[in-house]
Amino acid sequence: MIHLKKIRAAKPADLPQVIEIDALITGLRKPAYWAGILRRYGGRRPRHFFLVAETEEAVQGYIVGEVRDWEFGSPPCGWVFGIGVRPHARLGAVATRMLEEICERFRRAGVDKVRTLLARDNALVLAFFRSQGMMAAPFIALERDL
Repeated sequence: MIHLKKIRAAKPADLPQVIEIDALITGLRKPAYWAGILRRYGGRRPRHFFLVAETEEAVQGYIVGEVRDWEFGSPPCGWVFGIGVRPHARLGAVATRMLEEICERFRRAGVDKVRTLLARDNALVLAFFRSQGMMAAPFIALERDL
């Protein structure tokens, strides 16, 4: 069982652990990407969130999101666009607690809906979000090669 100490805003000293967690999940080390995320979402902007879940020993997970206004013509809502948990901590409700925390922050920012996008073949993340009550949104992502 994972005993979280707290979920808090990410700090520069957390980046090596966040990069490590992301690399465990994706197989890629992206230090420049995460430095950019910290710059954009780790400050005191009231509608941008980069949170980490920590135990006494280490950061166990991260979640990143923001409130976006009138995206695709819909009222403002919270968007989660990054979530990751150390593989050994996945059954410890770390992701659930982080999602609850960011959703509370979204509510305090004045929105009543949360959305996310994910790869259709990412069964693990899809199962997690569905277990949290999320379902298909009224939008379809389209793309083409350039």
